[in-house]
Amino acid sequence: MSLLTLTSIGREIGAVTILSDVSVSVAAGERIGLVGPNGAGKTTLLRMMVGREEPDGGKVEHARGVRIEVLAQESSHDPKLLEAATLTEAVRGGAEEITRIAAELHAAEIGGGAASPEYAAARQRFDALEGYTIDDRVAAALRGLGFPTARHSESPKLLSGGEQTRVALARLVIADPDLLLLDEPTNHLDVEAIEWLEGALRARRGALVVASHDRAFLDTVVDRVWEVRNHTVTRFRGNYSAYSQQREAKEEDADRDAERRTKEIAREKELIQTYRSHRKYGKMHEHEARLAAIEPVVAPKRRAALAISAAGAGRGPAEPVRLVEAVVGYREPAPRTIATARSIALHRGERIGIVGPNGAGKTTLLKSIAGILPPLSGEIQVAAGVVPGYLAQVRAAGLHGTTVIEALRAAVPVELGEARAHLARFLFRGSDVDKQVAVLSGGERSRLELAILGLLPSNLLLLDEPTNHLDVDACESLERFLLDGERTVLLVSHDRRLLERICTELWIVSDGRVVRFDGGWRAWRTAVANGWTAAAADDVATTGRSAARTPKLATETPAVVKPAVKKAGAVAPAAPVAKLSKEQARRRRAAVEADLERYGLKKSQLELALLDPQVLASYTDLARVSSELADVAAALLAAEEAWLELEGEGVK
Repeated sequence: MSLLTLTSIGREIGAVTILSDVSVSVAAGERIGLVGPNGAGKTTLLRMMVGREEPDGGKVEHARGVRIEVLAQESSHDPKLLEAATLTEAVRGGAEEITRIAAELHAAEIGGGAASPEYAAARQRFDALEGYTIDDRVAAALRGLGFPTARHSESPKLLSGGEQTRVALARLVIADPDLLLLDEPTNHLDVEAIEWLEGALRARRGALVVASHDRAFLDTVVDRVWEVRNHTVTRFRGNYSAYSQQREAKEEDADRDAERRTKEIAREKELIQTYRSHRKYGKMHEHEARLAAIEPVVAPKRRAALAISAAGAGRGPAEPVRLVEAVVGYREPAPRTIATARSIALHRGERIGIVGPNGAGKTTLLKSIAGILPPLSGEIQVAAGVVPGYLAQVRAAGLHGTTVIEALRAAVPVELGEARAHLARFLFRGSDVDKQVAVLSGGERSRLELAILGLLPSNLLLLDEPTNHLDVDACESLERFLLDGERTVLLVSHDRRLLERICTELWIVSDGRVVRFDGGWRAWRTAVANGWTAAAADDVATTGRSAARTPKLATETPAVVKPAVKKAGAVAPAAPVAKLSKEQARRRRAAVEADLERYGLKKSQLELALLDPQVLASYTDLARVSSELADVAAALLAAEEAWLELEGEGVK
C-alpha cells in the first residue's frame, strides 16, 4: 500500500528549475535514502512530501489517515518542543495517542467507568502501543542521543540549537509515525548517538525517507536509494553501497553506448561520402536515413567529483609530531583542562583518525597540534621540516579576496588560467569563480577551503571534520585524495566510512585522556563493545611505563613484564624489574591481560589479511604481513608466558 504518491511534480525558484516531472511513491515499510549533490532538491522534496511546500506542478497524495512526521533542519525552533517544561515532557509529547489514551483511562477509572466496553477497548489499544513502557522508552531515547539522566529535567529552552534538534529527533522516534522523514539526522550526533539511532530506526516497522550524506548510516538503515540529480529522481534497490555499484555500472554502460554510437555515426558519414563520390545516390540516401535514425551522442551527465591534487613539500621527518605529558585546554577566561596525552607520537605516512564523544576535546587537541592553542603543560613537539596544512571545522575567519578566484590567488599565487582550471575541479565553473565569498553556502565554502589546501605544499594535513557540508560524491573524492601518495594525515571526523577507509589507527579522546588504539574503526567499536575504555587503556600504559623505569635490585626476584612492540613490529626482550607490591601486581595482571586481548585481536586481523587475494598477489604485501604476523605471534607468546607466571605466583 502506498502511503504517499507524488505525480509529475515540479518545483522552480525564480528562473531556476529544482525538480521537473518527478513521479515517485513510498510504500508501507519502505526505507528510502535520498542522495545527490548539495542544492539538487532533497530538502525541497521532503518539504513537499509533508506539505510544508507546494509543487508548481503535479500533485502530492497521502493515504487516508496516514501519520507523517518530519525532522527538518529547522526543527530546533519547534514550538511544541520549546513549550515543554522538561526534556522528558518534550519527548513524551511525541507519543500523542498514548498520552490521550492514558488520560481517558485515568478519567474512566476516577468516574467509575472501568467496567465499560469503551474502557476495555482503550485498555487493549494502550497495551498494543506498549503504553506502560513509554517512560522507559523516553528515558532511553534521551540517553541514547547524549542526554544523561541528570539532564532530563532541564528546560528545552536552555539547550543549544544542536541539542534541541537531538531532542526533536528523540520525540520523533517515540512518536513512531507511519512515515518518518529525516533531513540530515546525524548532524550534531556523536558516534554513540548515531549507533543508537541506527538501532532505533532498524527496529521501526514504519516507512522511512532520510536525506543524508552519512554513507555508513545509509548502508545501515535503508533498503532503497533515490538519487536526486539533474532535476529528477532515479530509483535504485539496496543500500548506499549497492546504489554506488549500480550507479557506476550505469555510467560505464552509458559510456560504452556513447562510444558505440560515435563509431556508428562516423561509419555512416564515411559511407555517405563514399557513395556520393561514386554517384550511387540510392545507397547514399539509404545511409543518410540510417544516420538520421541514430540517436545523437550527448556527453553523459556524470557525477561531479573533486579532483584534488596537492603540491608536494617533501616527505617530511620520520616523526612529525610527539606529545609528551601534554595537557590541552583553554587559558581564558579561566584555565580549563580538556584532555591529557601522556606519550603519543605521529609517524611519517600514518593516517590517524581522532575520535571520541562530542565535547571530549578532539578539536582542542588538533588546534594545539596546529599551534593555534598552546598546551597548558607538557610538550607538543613538532619536528623541523614539518609543513602543516590545517582545515578548521568552524571557518569563521574570512578568506582574503572578495570573490572565489581572488581568495584562491590570495592564498596561493597562481596564474589566472591555472586558478580557473583548478577551481573547475572543485565544481566552481564559469561565472561561479566570480561568486562573492560572503554568500557561499557551507558546502561551497568547504570546497573552496579544500581547493586552497590542495595547492598548499603540505606534508602534514590536520583536518577537522573535512566532510562537513560535502555531498557524497565530494566525500568520495576527498577519500581518493587522502589515499593518494605518502602524506601524513591527522583527521578529526564522525564520518565512519571515511575513517574506515582512510585510517589504519586511531587516537581516542575520551575520559580526559588521549590514547592510541592499534586498529581501525571497526576494531575499536568491537573493543568498546567488549569493555575497552580510554581510561583503562591509559592506566595500563602508564603502569607499563612506570614499571619500565623501576630499577632492579640485585637481591630481588625478577618479574616478567609485558613485551614492548616497536613500530616496525619487532618485539623487545622483557626487562626484569623490582618485585611488585600487591597493588602493582594486580595492575601488572591487568596490563598483561590487556596485551593478550590486543595481540590476539591483531593476530586475527593479520591472519585474515593473509587470505586477501590482493595481499597474496603482491610479494611485498605478503612479506610485510607475514613479518608482522611473526612479530605479533612472538609478542602474544611472551604475554601468555607472563600471564602463566603471574598465575603461578597467585596474582589475582
